[in-house]
Amino acid sequence: MSLSATNEDHAPRAGFASRTAGFFRRYPEAFAALLIVVLCVAVGLLNPAFWQLANLFDILRASVVRGLFALGVLMVLAAGGLDVSFSAIAALVMYAVTKAVTLFAPDMGMLSIFIMSAVGGALLGAINGLLVNTLKAPSLIVTIGTQYAYRGFLLTFIGTALFMNIPPAMDAFGQWSLMSRTAENGFTVQLPGFVLVLAVAALATWAMLRFTLIGRAVYAIGGRPDIAERLGYRVSSVQLFVFAWAGMLAGIAGIIHVSSNRLANPFDLAGIELSVISAVILGGARITGGSGSVLGTLLGVVLITLVNNVLILIGIPSSWQTAILGLFILCAGVFFVLQKRAG
Repeated sequence: MSLSATNEDHAPRAGFASRTAGFFRRYPEAFAALLIVVLCVAVGLLNPAFWQLANLFDILRASVVRGLFALGVLMVLAAGGLDVSFSAIAALVMYAVTKAVTLFAPDMGMLSIFIMSAVGGALLGAINGLLVNTLKAPSLIVTIGTQYAYRGFLLTFIGTALFMNIPPAMDAFGQWSLMSRTAENGFTVQLPGFVLVLAVAALATWAMLRFTLIGRAVYAIGGRPDIAERLGYRVSSVQLFVFAWAGMLAGIAGIIHVSSNRLANPFDLAGIELSVISAVILGGARITGGSGSVLGTLLGVVLITLVNNVLILIGIPSSWQTAILGLFILCAGVFFVLQKRAG
């Protein structure tokens, strides 16, 4: 075989690899979508019960709190930071607000409760931003410190008792459903109304990143903060905003967590940080900042939820879920590196 013929054989393959790399470079969230499709098909083939409507409702329900956390992490990560305090913010806000409403205003409406939680979460998130700007320290170190500080404050000064009887407005909100269906086994499955909160938060975050000056500043500062500052972007203001936004979403997520579980537990949500950050990374965001999308983040959340919720249907024990999740993250890292080299 001649050398020219060999080159011609390799040219189509090289062209296909280049086009594939280019596609995933333009749409990094497609990798998470591909993993979701592969996982769903595999689980569905091994256990057809996976395709029941009840499983879809369960996945959506389980994605709401993690999705709100992930949208906040996306904002901070795109700006070149990293926040691991969101679970502590959620725990402090949800318990403090639930306790305050129960003791002093048991008839308060749900809108007021959401406003209280959003403001409280934003203030705690803004403290993160102020500390990062004042100390000039890595945001990971700062938020590890505030994570322990917030949880310590909660357990020391607010309380550790479980609230079994939450305010009526929160109880009613947690039971509100958009759709109800009776399954073949006679059980009634419901699509909870609080999925709309995630939809609104996702649209607001997407619109902010896509159409506003602050959104352009987030990506600019996350990509090249030195150049962004020379272009007139105020790095300190943007960092303060993204941490406040992440805190606001964390506060709202905490209230939804209490409403859906009908229980306020100050020890809840600890340990969820890595799975949330993993969802954002699997959705195509770079840990170094300057990238990421709302669609990719939501796809990453769905992927993490699938791993945590449905693998038991095919007989995979829960102890293996972390290993499988780690394998997905490793594959994503290798894949993105290889497609970058191919491009």
